[in-house]
Amino acid sequence: MANSDLRVGILGYGIGGRVFHAPLVTATPGLTVATIVTANPERAAQAHADYPEADVVADADALFAQPGELELVVVSTPNRTHVPLALRAIELGLPVLVDKPFAPTAAEAETVVQAAKAAGVGLTVFQNRRFDSDFLTVRKLLDAGRLGEVVRFESRYDRWVPKPRENWRELGDPAEAGGVLYDLGAHIIDQALQLFGPVDEVYAEVDRRRPGVAVDDDVFVSLHHTGGVRSQLWASTLAATRNPRFRLMGTQATFTKYGLDVQEPQIKDGLRPGDEGWGVEPEADAGTLGVNDDVEIVPTETGHYEQYYAEVRDALLGKGEFPVDPESSVETLRVIEAAHLSGAERRVVRLG
Repeated sequence: MANSDLRVGILGYGIGGRVFHAPLVTATPGLTVATIVTANPERAAQAHADYPEADVVADADALFAQPGELELVVVSTPNRTHVPLALRAIELGLPVLVDKPFAPTAAEAETVVQAAKAAGVGLTVFQNRRFDSDFLTVRKLLDAGRLGEVVRFESRYDRWVPKPRENWRELGDPAEAGGVLYDLGAHIIDQALQLFGPVDEVYAEVDRRRPGVAVDDDVFVSLHHTGGVRSQLWASTLAATRNPRFRLMGTQATFTKYGLDVQEPQIKDGLRPGDEGWGVEPEADAGTLGVNDDVEIVPTETGHYEQYYAEVRDALLGKGEFPVDPESSVETLRVIEAAHLSGAERRVVRLG
């Protein structure tokens, strides 16, 4: 650790803190993991082993007791705690990065945004899948105009988890913001909004399919963007085989791609940014672009989650903007809320 490194405190050492934030912070020149908060003894022991130079403390009070020791706080705790922890950081003048979903409701998220603005404190949200290899490929094709005018965007983020797991994401209290619509939907809805802009109509089918489940585990969301594109989005825990990750239909061509970005499993396997093969998907998962049988293979872009934290570092140093405007995550939450309402009332919900 260099003396000039910006010191980062990470609240939570579950999947978010251990698999995503701590490794990516460490891989970013100019940032260092200074404090990790976890009340779980096994996770604390793992954190000590993974980051021996970091302080490992049992609760948020210990982290916030010395705000002058940190330059950034990362909130990677259960969803119900995102808002109070973010507000505590802001009150102490600490820039804060909040994991997705930003908050259980759009109103709560907007409260955090306004508090950060009033305090002049940096705030961003971890929408890391804007840096996925497949998403970057789609964005490149759109920027090049290869599809003509896009009329329909299809996106699937599926898993095979036939039995509910024992964690807070499976709890039914709305304050937990559990279920796949908040978990996976926060990614695919954000991606649709990034590609095609705001929406004015939302229709959704929000179901509980697994025996005994307390939250939605199989969802379909249809968005009508104000620009005319229709996005159709699926997220499920019951996808036993692969479906297309993306399909985009345009007036000149269709693009279809299978396979999911590899950075999450790579981190779990010990790879880090800069290692050989980092962010590189198998060639077999490359998408196809064309008309009928006249198609070309489109090489997949390289994913780079490290770019997210590089932009965070630069923003902290006053050299750029944070990678995700928190207002965009508020808008994603508005769409998620509309989808829940649509699913409950079985109707189209209008926004704006």
